[in-house]
Amino acid sequence: MSDDFDMLDPKNIEAMAHVKALLEYIGDDPAREGLQETPKRVLKAFGEYFAGYHEDPSEHLKKTFEEVEGYDELVLVSDIEVHSHCEHHLAPFIGKAHIAYIPDGRVVGLSKLGRLVDGFAKRLQVQEKLTMQIAHALEDVLQPAGVAVILQCKHFCMCHRGVRKPDAVTTTSKLSGAFLNNPSSRLELFQLINNSH
Repeated sequence: MSDDFDMLDPKNIEAMAHVKALLEYIGDDPAREGLQETPKRVLKAFGEYFAGYHEDPSEHLKKTFEEVEGYDELVLVSDIEVHSHCEHHLAPFIGKAHIAYIPDGRVVGLSKLGRLVDGFAKRLQVQEKLTMQIAHALEDVLQPAGVAVILQCKHFCMCHRGVRKPDAVTTTSKLSGAFLNNPSSRLELFQLINNSH
């Protein structure tokens, strides 16, 4: 959603009315000074939080480089920040992604892996699905010898409501190719991730 937010767009008017109704539902007064601009702010924030619905994250992987002297060993980008929202409660979940692949003749710009994560994370998600979407995009576009995606996240729907376990971290992983079939590649991956902390 751009900065030139159209207050007269019928879709925006309807969505702001829903935000006002939710403010009333929780027991507050949407007409009071501090909340008068809240519906507009919420819509603009949602435009940022859920920008991934307006892109194909796989497109970030399409530009690759082949002049890499035949490099065919592990490429790992660790500690990529993850900011997403749980589709069950609309609560945030945050954490880190570790993404690795073993190239088969071509590599992708390192920043593109962060953009790939953002493209899928900026949607309503469950962590397991997010892990798989990232891995499948890497497999489909780069067709590498192996892919590894590991996500470690804290879910606000578990930390700050319900069971209230604020220190709980959920880890999900998807390994394929050499990372799945070759114990030495898998060991190297986990050693490198551990050494980065």
